[in-house]
Amino acid sequence: MSGDFLGAMAASSRARSAAAQAALPARELIARIADLPPTPPLTLAGFDLIAEVKLRSPAVGLLKDAATEDVGARVATYAQAGAAAVSILTEPSRFDGSLDDLAAGTRALAPLGVPAMRKDFLVDDYQVLEGRVAGAGGVLAIIRMLPRADLERLIDAALALDMFVLLEAFDQPDIEIAHALVAARRAQRRLLMVGVNSRDLSTLKVVPGRLDALGNSLPTDVARVAESGVATPADAARVAASGYDLALVGSALMSAAEPRILAHDMLAAGRAAVAARGGRVRNA
Repeated sequence: MSGDFLGAMAASSRARSAAAQAALPARELIARIADLPPTPPLTLAGFDLIAEVKLRSPAVGLLKDAATEDVGARVATYAQAGAAAVSILTEPSRFDGSLDDLAAGTRALAPLGVPAMRKDFLVDDYQVLEGRVAGAGGVLAIIRMLPRADLERLIDAALALDMFVLLEAFDQPDIEIAHALVAARRAQRRLLMVGVNSRDLSTLKVVPGRLDALGNSLPTDVARVAESGVATPADAARVAASGYDLALVGSALMSAAEPRILAHDMLAAGRAAVAARGGRVRNA
């Protein structure tokens, strides 16, 4: 089933990339990038949030109506609450996302000094270029979805543009690949993060205990990200105490009546947990 979901997402992504390349060649994107200002840097403070804009979740359903949601206002709320970065879904078929959402989000984030990450099922370096043209300062790379050579090309395309890369793992074999990918790019490790996604790809439900079970296996010389399953301040404290440096939070913030308060409280709880285990928290 995991292959079915990721395989379908990869096939859809390849079709989108091919259509986009037919309409606008890579050389045109590269020319546009040359004229862009730098994106805000990713600045971490001991425990941080990557707050997510996700209009639909395959596991939950519709979270916000794309026709009425103000992406710019939402990302500004996340930034003002202290998010270190904002993840913006651009996948259209299952998540109702778009590159227009990414562009709107990055316009709102730029004056606030917070970078955006293009979150999608990326399959090639062209889509990295698309993300950078839309203003993204980082991208998601799903380790198990691509052949190793394609994965490395995608990562290196982002690093060449000074974009950060979140390497997403689901299990121990993914993490072993992540170790190798990071080791081969030590000079650029400030731009690399490795995350554990706690969703089961068959049921799309959160697997209790996966974050705790795999956290100690992650590389220790890059930022470690807990993905999915972090919905409350108590959850943020738990993953921070387990050694994660960031939590990526989507559905909980999209569903919250007061997302700014929830994000603020998650950060406070996570940073308190870091301090309790003797970690260093900057700008807390």
